Order: sequence, then C-alpha cells, then structure tokens
Amino acid sequence: MSTRPDFQVIDAGALPDYPLDASIKLTSHYFTMFWHDRWLASELHLTGSLEVQACALNLIFLSQKQSPIGTLPDSDDILSRLLRLDLVLWRDLRRRTPGPMHNWVPCRCGTQVRWTHPVVLEVLQEAIGKRDERMLSNEEKAHYTRLKRIREALADLGCDKAVTDDGVLIDRLDAWLAANCQGQRRRPVYERAMAHALAAGWFVRQAKSP
Repeated sequence: MSTRPDFQVIDAGALPDYPLDASIKLTSHYFTMFWHDRWLASELHLTGSLEVQACALNLIFLSQKQSPIGTLPDSDDILSRLLRLDLVLWRDLRRRTPGPMHNWVPCRCGTQVRWTHPVVLEVLQEAIGKRDERMLSNEEKAHYTRLKRIREALADLGCDKAVTDDGVLIDRLDAWLAANCQGQRRRPVYERAMAHALAAGWFVRQAKSP
C-alpha cells in the first residue's frame, strides 16, 4: 500500500462543468446498474484494500442521492459522515493509492466544486435516457388513446367516417378538450366539443359535384 501527499488547492475556473443539471431527479431510482465485470477487472478492486473497496462502492451508491445526482461533495467532513467513518480514518483511507476516491475528478456544479466519476456518469446518463424514452412512449400511448376515444365518441354521435378520419379536426378537438374539459369525458362533453368545432368552422366541407 502506498500513500499520496495531502490534496492541493483546485482552481475552480479551470474545471469542466458537470453535464447533469441539479434539477434532474430520478425519483424512482432505487436500482443502480452495476457492471461487475468492469469492477472485478479494475485497478481499485485488484490492488485496493478491502476497506478502500467498501468505501468506494458505498460512495458510488451514495452519489445516486446527491444533488446533482451522481456527484459527491468536496468535503472530507461530509464524506466521512456519509460513510459513517471517523474523519481521521477517512483521510487516511483517502490518501492511499488506490484510494476510495479513485477516478473521481473535480468538476463545477454551478458555483460549487464537487466530484464526478466517469463510469457513474455514464450509467446515470443511460438511466436518464431510458427514462425519457419510457416517458415519451407513455405520452405517445396516452395521445393515441385520447384520439381513439374521440373518434369513437364522434361515431356514437352519428358522425360519418369522413369526420372521424379528419386528423386535423381530431387534433383540434383533443386540444380543446384538454383546455376546457377536466375529469371524465362523457357524451355531453363531446357534444359541447362538436358544437364548438361547428361554430369555429373546423369541419371540412366537401365540394358539391356539378
């Protein structure tokens, strides 16, 4: 085991900005993907003491609940409290090579200096991307369901296929219903929507044959 010299002052202005904003939250983020093959082949696992390895793993998991997500505070006092370690012991562990902060690098988070890890950030960005895909998928499904119900309601009101197939009209009705009709949409609601559409001239009038 080797040790490093005590830490040096960091020029915050020269640090890269952390790419995830503090407003990004993963409210249901109770599971963290962990690449065990990468961990088992890493320098930290192969050469670090068990104490160092345990702290390193806990820091990865603790960073998931920090703000911005995936970062750690630039404070030995707070880090030691998060790990429930005596401050003297934590500083001793941190000076080791490799130490529990192995591959964590300083970054700017607004006006703060915090620590980021490339693998932690990579996993988070993938999780956020998948969450956004799920949200988009859910929104698309909800939009499709709303339009389908509008078409069914218009058919029940006696509208012909030319009306129910009018995509522009259906989109306008969907927007008007969202703005003016909260709660369950029953027949009177759709009748109001149709009355508004008629008054607004939303129906496409078919040209009469000569």
